[in-house]
Amino acid sequence: MLEYFKQDAARWLMPGHVCAPNELTIAKLFTLLVTHAPLRAMLLWRIAGWLKQKRAPFLFGMLHRSILFFFGLEICDAAKIGGGLYVPHPVGTVIQVERMGRNVSVIASATIGLRNTYAFPRIGDNVFVGAGARILGDITIGNDAIIGANAVVIEDVPAGGTVVGIPGRLIKIYGEAVDDRRQDSAHALQ
Repeated sequence: MLEYFKQDAARWLMPGHVCAPNELTIAKLFTLLVTHAPLRAMLLWRIAGWLKQKRAPFLFGMLHRSILFFFGLEICDAAKIGGGLYVPHPVGTVIQVERMGRNVSVIASATIGLRNTYAFPRIGDNVFVGAGARILGDITIGNDAIIGANAVVIEDVPAGGTVVGIPGRLIKIYGEAVDDRRQDSAHALQ
């Protein structure tokens, strides 16, 4: 729990960068916790997870509900989430995943959860989820993927993929444009 939280806090040292947890001193951590309410939410969530492991359901439940009440953030208690989770604007954000890798950024009012069946997304490492995005269902989001703001993703995204739109469509893989077969077939009909 402590190691994962140190990784969460290290994400706040330099916005946009993943700093090493050893760059985080006690003084810097204290300053970050005083300055950034979302980081306090992450601390409480990590403590709640530890309390659940220690079979303290009453304390776990109190913390879990207080995170929702005070920060507007709902993270599934059964979620396996790696260190470095960065949620700078937690209000309205819901994270219910089967598993989530390291150094994932979830910006604001995003929903990650189930769709039609009781199955949750799997999110890789270093994934960026834009504001208002929806990632729904039994899908896999590969490492280094970018989900654009307000995108609705209901299909797998390959590693390095960039998805935008409603429904989400893949436009790039590791910065290289993806051929849009729908455009090619539309031109063939003309």
